[in-house]
Amino acid sequence: MLMVTIQYIGALQAGPPAWCNGRAMADEPNKKNRPNDYIQAETILQLALAIPAGAFVGLGLGYWLDKHFHTGWIAITLMFLGAAGGCFHLFNYLSRSSKRDGQ
Repeated sequence: MLMVTIQYIGALQAGPPAWCNGRAMADEPNKKNRPNDYIQAETILQLALAIPAGAFVGLGLGYWLDKHFHTGWIAITLMFLGAAGGCFHLFNYLSRSSKRDGQ
């Protein structure tokens, strides 16, 4: 996909205003790849936090249920279920990613 950007560069020059194609600007060579890098970093951060976040949410909910029902096993069970949910999210992302790369 060809993206053309036009920038106004005549503001600081004396004389008539000048327009320039963004691809001709020598001081910004890799600007088009930067948003993709941010998306990849955000995805990696989501995957890194999926398992611990699921475990902590399950532990917190289980702790509240344990206090409410006067038991001692719900927190541990929900912590493992939350971690399993995070693992499922990780596995699901990796399988979708491998299908996209294979096409």
